[in-house]
Amino acid sequence: MAGHIQDRWYKTVPGQDGKTGRVKTDRYGVGQRYRARYIAPDGSEKSKSFPDKQKRRAEAWLSNIEADMSRGRYIDPAAGSVTFGEYAKEWMAALTIDPVTRESVEIRLRVHALPYLGDRPMASFRPSHLRTWMRQLEATGRAASYRRSIFANVSAVFTAAVEDRIIAENPCRARSVRAPSPDARRVKPWSVERVMAVHEALPDAYQEMVSVGAGCGLRQGEIFGLAVDDVDFLGGTVHVVRQVKLIQGKHAVFGPPKGGKERDVPLPETVSFALAAHITRHEPVEITLPWKTLEGPPVTAALLFVNPRNRALHRARFNERFWQPALTSAGIPLGRENGMHALRHFYASVLLDAGESIKALSEYLGHHDPSFTLRTYTHLMPNSEARTRAAVDQVFRDPENAQDGPETAPGTN
Repeated sequence: MAGHIQDRWYKTVPGQDGKTGRVKTDRYGVGQRYRARYIAPDGSEKSKSFPDKQKRRAEAWLSNIEADMSRGRYIDPAAGSVTFGEYAKEWMAALTIDPVTRESVEIRLRVHALPYLGDRPMASFRPSHLRTWMRQLEATGRAASYRRSIFANVSAVFTAAVEDRIIAENPCRARSVRAPSPDARRVKPWSVERVMAVHEALPDAYQEMVSVGAGCGLRQGEIFGLAVDDVDFLGGTVHVVRQVKLIQGKHAVFGPPKGGKERDVPLPETVSFALAAHITRHEPVEITLPWKTLEGPPVTAALLFVNPRNRALHRARFNERFWQPALTSAGIPLGRENGMHALRHFYASVLLDAGESIKALSEYLGHHDPSFTLRTYTHLMPNSEARTRAAVDQVFRDPENAQDGPETAPGTN
């Protein structure tokens, strides 16, 4: 055992006969009797005190410390005294994600986690503390999807603390602690009539935003950042390479599409003609914005859609001044489900109904994982029983012209 147990109440002294003996110290009967001492991996001395009659407990504690050091799992007992709030602030300051995402994470932690968890030392957390916090968070009435994001951010802080040897385990991963379940709401895509009604209700300068959203599946920020050079009219492709994002909710910057994932999307002929006509009526405007951060390098793009002052569109202002009035004019209720994202849902429903694969749809939408696309839109996929009946009926009714059957299967020629 590299460490040792010090008995503060007794000391060993040599006697007149040359033999050693134990005598009481000045601290006899006062305070903690035993002190377990060891040298930490960084060379510093560490210790913990124990009361009288607990020498075996001190020895067991020291044995566990030395076993952890031999396995490379040692954690300084004093490290866990840092509070969640102190560590979370250090963690946020070191984040290397894009500024907009960092801002969202900081808001979630500052508003919904630090007031409840901030003053508690990291090493003192138990699963019960997380369960209590989650019940308090649920009582605020926040949507389950938002509470799920907050929980994920808190769990990320604890994971970082484990990796930094601040704590041994992440309490968010305890079996009794469960992340809020996602909202059970199903996407209900707009009808063609609703899409066209909003198209007609928007000012002429913004009508073809509907065509791009419903016909190519671009996100709102990607539509705001769409430049004339991104549209390959001859090749029939839209290159999605940037979006307009807001720093601190007000400063516009250019940034890569969500997840940093550029993509190419098929350009339908009808959308191509609509954009060509739009460019004829509204000349693209060269806009220069910093890239990703306010201090980022300037990037210039000839945008197809700008505000009346020939500046990049601001999400909140556009929604308030143009999108919401268009919804009202078209007789569509205001609400989160009827934001511009509804155009992407329409796009997905059209492609799935036409038999497009989930993998291809996921790529066109710019999703990070096809499984996310499947979970979101699985209820919109054509019923397999209906497809089976239709395929067999087609073969039996018109065998000579059927496009399905054993003779048309790959490898039969």
